[in-house]
Amino acid sequence: QVQLVESGGGLVQAGGSLRLSCAASGRTFSTYVMGWFRQAPGKEREFVASISKRGSTTSYADSVKDRFTLSRDNAKNTVILQLNSLKPEDTAVYYCAAVSGFSVRVAASEYDYWGQGTQVTVSS
Repeated sequence: QVQLVESGGGLVQAGGSLRLSCAASGRTFSTYVMGWFRQAPGKEREFVASISKRGSTTSYADSVKDRFTLSRDNAKNTVILQLNSLKPEDTAVYYCAAVSGFSVRVAASEYDYWGQGTQVTVSS
């Protein structure tokens, strides 16, 4: 069992930055592919980014690939999503997720563990 806790969300003006953290419990953190998803009111859950077990490979949604950066520190059981050049369209609840996969291309339905989410609001 893995427990995930997101933090770092908040209110920021368009063009600003935020740093989202996901803290995971347990000693087997390095065995999980980690992903970030987001969901805005009235919209479907959307893939944002994912990272391989060693952190050597990342995948990004086209809408964020030039602005967001995902990294992980397995020694600290954390993953970091750096959000830059934020737009009002980025406003959503951001969720951290984990899965015992071997590829960064994992569908949302395949993730085994989810955090409670952290709110990101971008004003114009």
